[in-house]
Amino acid sequence: QVQLVESGGGLVQAGGSLRLSCAASGRTFSNYAMGWFRQAPGKEREFVAAISGGSAARLYADSVKSRFTISRDNAKNTVYLQMNSLKPEDTAVYYCNADSTLVGVQLGRAYWGQGTQVTVSS
Repeated sequence: QVQLVESGGGLVQAGGSLRLSCAASGRTFSNYAMGWFRQAPGKEREFVAAISGGSAARLYADSVKSRFTISRDNAKNTVYLQMNSLKPEDTAVYYCNADSTLVGVQLGRAYWGQGTQVTVSS
């Protein structure tokens, strides 16, 4: 069982930045690929980014690839999402997830956190 807790969301102006964090329980954090999804009101949950256990591989949705960076600190059992040049369309609840592989993360399998709200004003 893996427990995931997101933090770092808030209200920012368009063009601003936020850094989201996802803290995971357990000492086997490095065994998991990690990812971020988001869900805006009235829309389906969509994939944002994913990172392998050792940070050697990263995946991004085309809509965020030039603006967002996913990273992790295995010593702190934490994955981060640095979001720059934020746009109003980035407004959503952001969720982190974990799986044994990058493919599993991208497909939205295994474990999920409760989410953190990001609101970008125009």
